[in-house]
Amino acid sequence: MAESGSAAAFAELGSAVRAALSERGFSTPTEPQRRAIPPLVAGDHGLIVAPTGTGKTETAMLPVFDALAGADRFGIGALYVTPLRALNRDMRDRLAWWGETLDLDVDVRHGDTTDYQRQKQAENPPDVLVTTPETLQAMLTGSKLRVALEDVDHVVVDEVHELAASKRGAQLTLGLERLREVSGPFQRIGLSATVGDPHEVGKFLTGDRGCTVVEVDVGSELDITVREPRVTDDDERLASELMTDADVASHVRVIAEVVEAHESTLVFVNTRQTAEALGSRFKELGTDIEVHHGSLSKEARIEVEDQFKTGDLSGLLCTSSMELGIDVGSIDHVVQYRSPRQVSRLLQRVGRAGHSRDEISSGTVITTRPDDTFEALAIARQAEVGDVEPANIHHGSLDTVANQIAGLVMDFGEISAMEAYDIVTRAYPFRDLDAEQFKSVVRELAENRVVWLEEGEDRIEKRRGTWQYFYHNLSMIPDEATFEVKDMASGNQVGTLDERFVVNFAQPGEIFIQRGEMWRITEVDEEEEEVLVTPVEDPAGEVPSWIGQEIPVPHEVAQEVGEVREVGAEQLAGAVGTDAVARDLTRRYPADEYTIGEALDQLARHDAPIPSGDRILVESHGREVVLNAHFGHTINETLGRVLSALLGQRTGSSVGMEIDPYRIELEVPGGVTVNDVLATLRETEPEHVAGIVELSLKNADALKFKLAQVAAKFGALKSYQRGSSGGFGKRRLLEALEDTPIYDEALRELLHEELAVEGASDVLAAIQAGEIEIATVAERTPVGLGGRSSGQELLAPENADASVIQTVKERIQNDRVLLFCLHCQDWETKRQVSRVSDQPKCPQCGSTRIAALNPWADEVVSAVKQSEKDDEEEKQTQRAYKAANLVQSHGKQAVIALAARGVGPHNAARIISKLREDENEFYRDILAQERQYARTQSFWD
Repeated sequence: MAESGSAAAFAELGSAVRAALSERGFSTPTEPQRRAIPPLVAGDHGLIVAPTGTGKTETAMLPVFDALAGADRFGIGALYVTPLRALNRDMRDRLAWWGETLDLDVDVRHGDTTDYQRQKQAENPPDVLVTTPETLQAMLTGSKLRVALEDVDHVVVDEVHELAASKRGAQLTLGLERLREVSGPFQRIGLSATVGDPHEVGKFLTGDRGCTVVEVDVGSELDITVREPRVTDDDERLASELMTDADVASHVRVIAEVVEAHESTLVFVNTRQTAEALGSRFKELGTDIEVHHGSLSKEARIEVEDQFKTGDLSGLLCTSSMELGIDVGSIDHVVQYRSPRQVSRLLQRVGRAGHSRDEISSGTVITTRPDDTFEALAIARQAEVGDVEPANIHHGSLDTVANQIAGLVMDFGEISAMEAYDIVTRAYPFRDLDAEQFKSVVRELAENRVVWLEEGEDRIEKRRGTWQYFYHNLSMIPDEATFEVKDMASGNQVGTLDERFVVNFAQPGEIFIQRGEMWRITEVDEEEEEVLVTPVEDPAGEVPSWIGQEIPVPHEVAQEVGEVREVGAEQLAGAVGTDAVARDLTRRYPADEYTIGEALDQLARHDAPIPSGDRILVESHGREVVLNAHFGHTINETLGRVLSALLGQRTGSSVGMEIDPYRIELEVPGGVTVNDVLATLRETEPEHVAGIVELSLKNADALKFKLAQVAAKFGALKSYQRGSSGGFGKRRLLEALEDTPIYDEALRELLHEELAVEGASDVLAAIQAGEIEIATVAERTPVGLGGRSSGQELLAPENADASVIQTVKERIQNDRVLLFCLHCQDWETKRQVSRVSDQPKCPQCGSTRIAALNPWADEVVSAVKQSEKDDEEEKQTQRAYKAANLVQSHGKQAVIALAARGVGPHNAARIISKLREDENEFYRDILAQERQYARTQSFWD
C-alpha cells in the first residue's frame, strides 16, 4: 500500500523530472513528498511542516521544476524567498543540479549581488531566482525587472515560521500582493520545520485563499535528554583553573565531554553574553570549540563555519545565528545550554542534528538550577507531543503599511487611495485594517514629504523624497545603529555592539567579553559609532554588565512548570522520599533521577504553599514583596507594570520591579504593605489594564526608543537625528508624536512583543472570581529565592572582579558632586569626590548638614530656597534633606554612595548600613545597585 502511494506521488511528475529523480537516486519519496507533491502538482497553495532533512525543499521544488521544465517564457518563473543571505547561497547550490539537469537557469539575488549580475538578470532573467524579502521589495520597483516578474507562477517561502512572527513577514505579505498586481495569481508554498498553528500560518502565506497543510510529526523524530551535571572532585580542580566555581566547571566539563563523544556538535545558548562567557572557558581549556553569533564580523563567522564544516572544529558554540539551517555540514548532536525557553526553539535547534544519516535528531539540554530544570522538562515533553507555540503574527503594523504605500507609489507612479487600501487589505495581517487608520498613515507620509497627497483628492503620487525614503527603508528590521568594537592598540575590529546596549550600558571602564576574550571600554565615539577597547589580561574579568533581551517563556510552559512543582510537592508531603518522586517523574519526563532530584530538593526545603498554575504565593520580607506567579514572561511583565504603576501612584514614590516567568519581584516604598499589593490585585478592574499599562509606558525608555525606530520608518525622523544625543530629545519626541499613527504603532509593537494585556486581564479576572488562589507568607521561600537573580551571574566567578571594582572606584572618585549647606543655604560648590573631606563642613557657618547632589542639580538648590513650593519642588527638597542627613552621619562614605548612577538617598542608606569586611565590598554593593537601576530605570521617573 505504501509502495503504491509512493509511486503515485512521483508519478504525478513529468517524464523529465522523473528521469532526474532516478539519476539523483531518489527512488522512494519521503513522507512530506508523498503527501504534498500531488496537491502541489495540481496547483494548490501549500504549507509543508516537517523536520529538517526530510526533503522539504525538494517537496516544494519538484512540482515547481516540473511546471517550469520545457515551458517557453521570457521572465522569472519562480521565486524562492529565504530570510537569510547565507541561506540564499546554500539554496542556489542545492538547486543548481536540478536546474542544470532540467535545462533551467537558477540564480541568486540579494543585497551583495553586483551591478553586473543585476543587469544581466534584468535583461536575461533566470527561471528560478533565490532571493530575500527585502530584495523582492527593490525588484518590484525596477522597470525591467517588473517585466521579468510578469511571468512568476510560483513563490516558495522558506523558514516561513521565522517570517510569520516578524514585521519582515508582514512586509513580505504586502510585497506578494504587489507582485500579484504585476504577475497575476501565482502558487504559494511555505516551508518550515516548526509551526504551532499551521492553518493560521497558511492564511498568512496565501492571504487566506485556501492552503493545503502537510504536517509531519516532528516530536517523534527527537531524542532529548535533560541533564544537570553532577559536581565531581575533578570539577573542584577545574574550577580553580577556570577561575570559576565548581558548578560552572561541571557544566563546562560535561559540554566538552558531549562534544568529544560526537563528531560534530552545535552547542546552543540563549544569549551572546553566555556564548562569550562559555567560549572564554573553552578557550582556557584548549578545546576545539569556537564561538558563532551575530555580533561577530561576517569574516569571523564565515571562518568558523568553514572550520566546522571541514571538521577542524568539533563544536560550534552559537546563538540563534545557527537556527535557520545555514549549511555547516553534517551535525550529529545538539547541546542546548540552559532551558531553550520555547518549544519551537528546542525543535528548531535539536532538529538540526542527525538527518544526513536518516537518524533521529538527538540533543542534550544542560540545566543549572531548579527553574531551569523544571522548564526544560516541560518544554521537552511538549516538544515530543508537538505542542508548539503559535506564530505571533504582527497584525496591522502601521509602519509596514507606510512602507508599502511608498512601495505602491514607486510601482505605479501614482495610485488611488482606495485602490492602495484594497491591495493592502488583501494581505492577511492587514485584513482588518480600518480605513481611517489607513488614511491617517497616508496623511502622515504626506506631511513627512514621502508622498504627495492633493488636498481633497483620492490620489497618492510619487514625489522627490519617495525614492530616497523607500530605498532607505527596504527592510522592516529596525534601523538601529551598530557600533564597531575596535582594539585601540591594533585598530582591528573585534566585533559589534547594538546601539541600545551602547546607549544604556557601555561606559568607559566597563569590562565585557567578545570572541572569548575580555576587553575594557576606553572610549565610546557616538559620531563615528565606535567603541574603542583594550584587552584585559586578568582572566578574573566578568561577563558583560548588560543583559540581552531574554527569550520570553510562554504561558503554557510556565503553567506546566507550576503543575510539576505542585505534583512533586504533594508527593513529597506524603512522606515519599525525593528519590522515589524523582523516579516517578522520569516516567513522564526525559531526565535521570539525579537531575530531577536536584530540582525537587528546592521543594523539599519549601515550608509554605507551593505556587502553581492556579495558585499565587505572595511572600514579603522588609520592603520586598514577591509574587510567585506561573504565568510566563509577558503576563508577569504586564501584571508587574500594573502593580508598579498603581502602587507608585498611591504613594507618590517609585516601585522597583524585576520579573521572570515565575515571579514578580517588587521593591515597595515605605508605608506600602503586602495587603496593599493584594488589594490592588483584587480590586483593579481587568478592563483597565490596557490604559494603566499605556500610562506606565510613557515614562519608559522602551517606548521612547521604539518611537524613534517607528518614526524613522514613517520618514518622520532622519537617521542622523536618532541616537542618544542627536536631534530630538526623548521627551520632546514623545510629546511631538503622541497623537499620530507613529505613536499608535510604537505602542502596538511594544504591547505585541513584550506585554500581554489580554492575558494579564484574564489573570485579574480569575483572581477576583476565586479561580486563582492567593496564599501569603511573611518570609522569603526557597522557590521565591530561586529566581533569575540567583542564576544570572552564574558564569561570573564570585568576587573575582577586582579590576572592575577598581574601575568603579576610580570613576566615582573622579566624578564631581554638588555640595550644598542646608543650614545657612548660602554655600554651594562643585568638586571631585576625591577632593571631598572625610566629614564635609560648611566654611561659612560650620554646619555638617551638607547635601551631596548631582553636579547638574541646580534646580534642587533652587527648590530648597523657595519659600512656597509645588509638589515636585517639595519632593526635591525632601530628597536633599535625606542626602544631607546621610552625609552628616556617614561623611565621605555617603558622598561616594550618592555619587553613583541611579543611587538616591534611600539606596545609599541601604548600601552604607551593611556590615563589610573590606572597602571592595562597599564598591561591589554600589555596582550591584547601579546595575539594578540600569535594568529597571524604565520604572523610575
